[in-house]
Amino acid sequence: MAGRTTNPERYPNRANAGRVLAEQLMHYAHRRDLLVYGLPRGGVPVAYPVAEALEAPLDVFLVRKLGVPGHEELAMGAIASGGIRVLNREVVHALGIRDDVINSVATREQHELQRREGAYRSGRPAAEARDRTAIVVDDGLATGSTMRAAVSALRGQGPARTVVGVPTGSAAACDELRQEVDEVVCIMTPEPFHAVGLWYEDFSQTTDEEITSLLARSAARVATARKSA
Repeated sequence: MAGRTTNPERYPNRANAGRVLAEQLMHYAHRRDLLVYGLPRGGVPVAYPVAEALEAPLDVFLVRKLGVPGHEELAMGAIASGGIRVLNREVVHALGIRDDVINSVATREQHELQRREGAYRSGRPAAEARDRTAIVVDDGLATGSTMRAAVSALRGQGPARTVVGVPTGSAAACDELRQEVDEVVCIMTPEPFHAVGLWYEDFSQTTDEEITSLLARSAARVATARKSA
């Protein structure tokens, strides 16, 4: 992880952040077993330049944040493909959130997760992480709930090595994830952190169409590389 700083510069946008992150992940470049995942939505435009620089395939790993009702930016947990649910117990207990509220939010987000599963890949099968080195990328870590759900689900596929890469994150979230994966690469951990969007000049919402386009472009790049190999 890069040294912590209390006054970091902001990234112009997610693509720029991805290029900066890629520089810190170049020790994984050109590996035949490498696979890069982006968390939707904002993690995919960060992951795209990472996969391109490392010459690796790119896929999307479906995960949905469980936002606190009325304060949706605050995560009380997350769900991921495979029936994985991770709760942020500190948030749940501090706010006294009932189980029925959690279940209601989780059911709604499960429907959205399934919709995106069908939309993003355009019929392409999901990548298989077994025995591979998997780098999971997001645009930042606040509570870390979304990423923890992703790596928990990914662990069930049996990757040889799991790496988390983010351009920015809270120091606490990055430190906690180090207990769950093989490596965490977090470029900057500003204090106080507050929210991921504060560390980007352009933090506009990523659209489904953008994600679909980036995944298709990456698949075409990989197919071309395989033909010329």
